[in-house]
Amino acid sequence: MNTRDVDPDIHRFLDQLGGPNAPDLSDSTIADARASDLELMRMIHSDTPPITHVEDRTVPGPSGEVAIRVYRPSNSNSLPGILVWFHGGGWCLGSLESGDGPPRSLAQSSGAVVVSVDFRLAPEHPFPAGIDDCWSTVQWVAAHGHELGGDPQRLAVGGESSGGNLAALVAIKARDAGGPNICHQLLANPSTDLTLSLASTDDYATGYFLSKQTMTWFIDLYLERQIDRRDPAVSPLFTSDLSGVAPASVFTAGFDPLRDEGTAYVDALRRDGSEAQHYHYDSLTHAYFSMAPISPVANQALAEAGAVLRSVLTSD
Repeated sequence: MNTRDVDPDIHRFLDQLGGPNAPDLSDSTIADARASDLELMRMIHSDTPPITHVEDRTVPGPSGEVAIRVYRPSNSNSLPGILVWFHGGGWCLGSLESGDGPPRSLAQSSGAVVVSVDFRLAPEHPFPAGIDDCWSTVQWVAAHGHELGGDPQRLAVGGESSGGNLAALVAIKARDAGGPNICHQLLANPSTDLTLSLASTDDYATGYFLSKQTMTWFIDLYLERQIDRRDPAVSPLFTSDLSGVAPASVFTAGFDPLRDEGTAYVDALRRDGSEAQHYHYDSLTHAYFSMAPISPVANQALAEAGAVLRSVLTSD
């Protein structure tokens, strides 16, 4: 492992976690891993940025109610658009609480309503439970977005890591179903290839916050049944035709095992004639949107994502 060129603030953070000798998350039970994830995110986000309005509510889902958290940066009932956001955590970890930071910041910087989704998690609820919850929530927001104070005609989806995977899949489903109309997808360090076969997966397999061993554990728990990892239903990179999919902004990091998956997805979208912008931060690691409070460079990246979203949702 060579962390020489990693952002110094992220490097110090990795050292605090134990550096190359840190225990792998996959050596924990799922309950302990979730508790550790929540504790870590609370530590990073100990000073929560204020926001005008935060509301927890539920919406109908395919198997009961789905919890959401709605962020509004002003009391206006006519904000420019809505971002439906899916947290990271390998389809197995994460919650509205642990994933509070990025959607809160994106609401502030974009001026839009942001809806964070508490989709069902594996292994208790393996594929396709999570994507089903995400899809049904997007459909609900498209129909009821005015109740949240935003314009559902300007509807974007986004997510970090496995949440980026879910956002990409929702955008494809919306195209295939003929709606709802998704105007943009904001993908941060997205998982697009569950075969884990690209070079960066091995190049940054250990020591950079997310390990290949942890990703393998997550995928095995998520795909409990024997599902082909190349199936486009779980790996959007293998979608045969991405034409007509919502324009994308894809954020990648230099020291991320999923780096090449994000880059390859940009290439695949462009290959099929879909618009894709690529924002790359060479000194950062996986999950840098969630690390914004501890790294000015990561904070700059998250602010850039908010500016992109503002531009998309306010353009004529």
